[in-house]
Amino acid sequence: MKNKQVIILLGLVCALLAFAICVQLKTIREAYNIAGQTETENKLRDQVLRWKEQYDTIYANLEKAEIELEELRGKITQNDSKSAQLEAELKLANQLLGLTELKGKGVIVTLDDNKTVGLETNNITGYLVHDGDIIEMINELKNAGAEAISINGQRIVSNTAITCDGNVIRINNQKIGAPYVIQAIGYPEYLESGLNLPGGLIQYLNRDGVITKVEKSNNITIPKYTGVYNYEYMKNVE
Repeated sequence: MKNKQVIILLGLVCALLAFAICVQLKTIREAYNIAGQTETENKLRDQVLRWKEQYDTIYANLEKAEIELEELRGKITQNDSKSAQLEAELKLANQLLGLTELKGKGVIVTLDDNKTVGLETNNITGYLVHDGDIIEMINELKNAGAEAISINGQRIVSNTAITCDGNVIRINNQKIGAPYVIQAIGYPEYLESGLNLPGGLIQYLNRDGVITKVEKSNNITIPKYTGVYNYEYMKNVE
């Protein structure tokens, strides 16, 4: 009888030891996996930081070079009317390309998601601002005479891409979230009336439930484009 009890006791002890070893191995494996993930994340974070530092340094050098170039142009054109004309044409070209910060009067349009109404109707998608809405808004502003446009600090230029990226919108390869503040320089009355036409885009968005606001302003500042123009296939006609 005692032998049976000893055997049973030894069996229970062995089972407990086996269970404890399994738990320990699983814990070690999970800890190893977490450590591996943490190490990988740290490496990726360090790499991103290094790239950002390089970008900030290059951009700072570019801005410094632009200032120096502008000073040099001013010295060259002081006593040369032809050079002054070329300088004026260059400044206009830079403005059209979006490479300079601009100020002027115009309108400020705000588009925002209407999440409250969407939750009430179980159809939140119809009450969100989509990339197509912003593209149409830019076209409406251009048709009304807008000379320069920005969205949440991103300058709209000829090669600007506007796409949907999950629950945000990507502009100039930068993720932008609601509310979307669109600034446009131009004649305020024309811009405002162009957007508020009967059956126009603002009326259409309001009908769908998107929150919109259009206001005129005499003091709009639109930042310059900070991206890079890269034309690989275009060539001048000789």
